Amino acid sequence: MTFVVGLTGGIGCGKSMVSEFFSELGVDIIDTDVISRELTQPKGVAISPIQDVFGDDFVTIEGALDRSRMRSLVFSDSSSRFKLEKILHPLIINETIHRIAAVKSLYSIVVVPLLFETKDYDDIIQRVLVVDCDEQKQIERTVARSKLSDRQVREIMATQVPRQVRLTKANDIITNNLDIGNLKKQVISLHNKYLEFCGA
Repeated sequence: MTFVVGLTGGIGCGKSMVSEFFSELGVDIIDTDVISRELTQPKGVAISPIQDVFGDDFVTIEGALDRSRMRSLVFSDSSSRFKLEKILHPLIINETIHRIAAVKSLYSIVVVPLLFETKDYDDIIQRVLVVDCDEQKQIERTVARSKLSDRQVREIMATQVPRQVRLTKANDIITNNLDIGNLKKQVISLHNKYLEFCGA
C-alpha cells in the first residue's frame, strides 16, 4: 500500500486549497467530502438508507440528499448526526480504501475533515497533516464562501475537535494565515519531505 497522509483541519482553514496544491505536484488526492457527495447524489448508494432512517423529507425531488435540511437537523440534534454518520462512514471508508489501492503517485493524501472525531482511519494513514489558521479567519472565510451565518459557522466549529487538540495530534502543520505564496512554499516543503519518506 502507498504511503498515506491524512489531511485535516477545521472548517475554513484551507484544506481544499492545500490538497489542490499537492495535486498540482502530482500527488493523488482522495477527498472524503467528495466521496460523501457522490454517495448522496441522485441514485447514490447512501440515498436509500437515508430515506429509511430519516424519511422522504430529507431527499430532494431529484433524488439527492437535501443538504441544507439535513445540516440543520444534525447540528441541532446529536443523535441524528450519529445516525447519519452510521450510514455514511462505513460507505466512505470502503470507497477510500478502494481508491487508495488504485493510487499511482509515490504517496497519497486522504482529506478527512473529521479525522480526529473518528478512529476509522487509524489503520489507513501513516501521518497526519493539519491545516491551521486563526479561528477568526476560519469564520470569515467560511461566511465569505458559503451561505452560512457567523452563528452557524461557530456551531459547526463547536462540533469539531478543538483547534489545540488538532495541533497537538498533528505530525505536520501548515499554517494558513498569510498569502497563497506562503501556503505553496509550505506545501512544497512537505511534499519533498514525504517523498523522502517514500525513499525517492
